[in-house]
This record gives sequence, structure tokens and C-alpha cells, in this order.
Amino acid sequence: MRVSASLTRIIGIANIVVVTVAVIGLSLLPDEGRPHAKAPIEAKVEGTAAPPTQATAGEPPGVVATPEFARQVGANEAGLVPVLMYHRILPKRYAAIDRTPDQLKKELEKLAQQGYVPITAREFATGRIPVPAGKFPVVLTFDDGHPSHFALDANGNPAAGTAVAVIQDVARRYPSFRPVATFWINKEPFGLRDLGSQATAVRWLVDHGHEVANHTWGHPNLRSLKKKKVKEQIVRLERLLGKLGVPSSRTMALPYGMLPKVEKTARTGSWDGTRYDFAGVFLAGAEPSPSPFAKKFDRGAIQRIQSNGTKGECRKWCSQYWLEWLRKHPGHRYVSDGDPGRISIPEELRGNIIAKRGLQVIVY
Repeated sequence: MRVSASLTRIIGIANIVVVTVAVIGLSLLPDEGRPHAKAPIEAKVEGTAAPPTQATAGEPPGVVATPEFARQVGANEAGLVPVLMYHRILPKRYAAIDRTPDQLKKELEKLAQQGYVPITAREFATGRIPVPAGKFPVVLTFDDGHPSHFALDANGNPAAGTAVAVIQDVARRYPSFRPVATFWINKEPFGLRDLGSQATAVRWLVDHGHEVANHTWGHPNLRSLKKKKVKEQIVRLERLLGKLGVPSSRTMALPYGMLPKVEKTARTGSWDGTRYDFAGVFLAGAEPSPSPFAKKFDRGAIQRIQSNGTKGECRKWCSQYWLEWLRKHPGHRYVSDGDPGRISIPEELRGNIIAKRGLQVIVY
């Protein structure tokens, strides 16, 4: 699997092993103090940021970041962000990348206890990060639109044991834990075949703050397809989302983490008169992602971390390892200033962000 240029050869090899083992397993199984503050500089990030005193639904109260405030909360918006990757959530695991509802709940509770706040992949890729000051963003992503991710019970609530029900349960216990995630779907979202049921499901998710976006129509290995077929796979899914009443995707996840041979076609293109233009294209592993404001951020190949323990190929590449690493290396972690309209960083990191016209950068 091709990873971003900033990664080392060993990480690339590990990524191949993790994803390949998982894919083979799934294919065989059924579905079931500092100096005085410097003057602010300017920066640019894709997407439009709201005025710093405004806050949309689910966001923290308006905060206007200053150098003094950023220093007080230890803001570092050039830091690393864990983008966690989940697949099936099953009572019994059949493949390495499966997780049980209890394993998912324990991981989310640990995130909440450590001060992480979920955001969607769209919010992350566009640099719109609605996280309270002093807290850390985390992106929860679910691939393939599996029935274990979301279903409604007879009362119209998320069915017990599904990923959405687990997320809601953790949010009730930890009010600062935003109950949002990104669900990348294929042609039969959540195992539903009729358009009406599909629309009901995806609209419920979008109306409750989740993101539903593109994982291609039939989940092929895009690297094996010609450019036109790659575009067709992406556009067909975009058209389905339109029929279901979902906004055009701003993000997509690559099936198997594989970029097409003409890599730019994964991010932007057109087929049969329909265009697509993603703010972020996401890989399938193996380490935390740079901040979307960082010079090293590659929005065409955004890293994710597989949710798993530390055994076998996951001993250094999956969520348990990386969340502990970030806890032990807090200086590397993204810490929010609570102001989506400004980027706050320590003085020593001012050379790490994209310095162009755009969002104001606070240096302390």
C-alpha cells in the first residue's frame, strides 16, 4: 500500500502487513516560562472558518484565543491527531480488525477520560476543529457501512450493540465527549437495500451530527482500475448519497487503503458529467496524522490508526500503542485553543505550519 512521502519505509511495510492480514481474514468470513508573545501571523487552511465568537451546534462556547490564553491551556495546533479506523463491531470477533461492542466502549471511555473530543473527518480535513480549549481532537471512522455500525430499533433509536449506540452511551457518561463519527459507505449502506430505508438511516446520522461519505460504489482496489473506472466508482456513490439527501462528500476513504495509479483521481475528478472534490482522502493505517495546519499534512493521503491491541503486527502500529505513546509524549499531541478561527502554537513550532493568507496564527 502506498503511504505519504513523509513516512519511513518501515512504517510503509507495517501498513502493508496490517491491512493485508485483515483483508485476507475478512475475505474468508461471512458478514456478520516562554518569551513575550510574537505578533500574530496569517495562515491558510482549506475550508471556511466561522468567526471566532460563533459556534455551531455541538461546538464549544465562543472563545477568542490570545497568546496568554494559548499558553495557559498549552495549545499546540501543529500536533498529531489520532484518526481511528474501525470495521465490524461484533459480539464475537471473526477477523483481526473486528472489535466487540465492549472493546469499542472501553476504548472510547479511555479517550473520554484522557480528554479527547471526537470530530468528523470532514471537520478535520477542512481545519474546522470544534474542540474546547485544552482538549484533544480524535476522529472516529467506520468503513464499509456495515449493519453493526448503525440500525434503528422499534422505537427509532440506535439499536443496542451498534457503534452509534455505544458512542451515545459513552457520551451520556462523559458529557464533553461529542457523539459524532464518520461513516464511509458503499452501495448498500448498513446492509440496507431499498432506497427508503437507506435514506432514513443516513438522514438520521447526518441530523445527529455524524458524517456519511464516500467509500466507493463497490469497494474495489482502486490501484487495479483504469482512471475512468476509478472515477466511475467514486461518482456512482456520490450520486447515491445525493439521492439519499446527503451533502456532497468532502472526504473519502480508500478501499484497502490503496491509492489509484493516477493518485490525484482519488481526490478530484469527474465522470459522466458529475464532479467530485474531496478535502481529504484517507489511508488505512499506521500512525497519527499531522495537523491539517502542518506543512507535512498531505490531504491526498491522510494516515489512520487501526483500532486494536498490541499483539502481533499491531504491537507498534494500532490504537492501543499509539494512544499510549501520545499520552507519554504530550508535546507531540494536538491541543486545541478552543477558537476554530485561530491557530495557536508554541514559538518553537511556528515554522511547522502553513504560513499564507487565511486563519490567524497565535504564537506564544
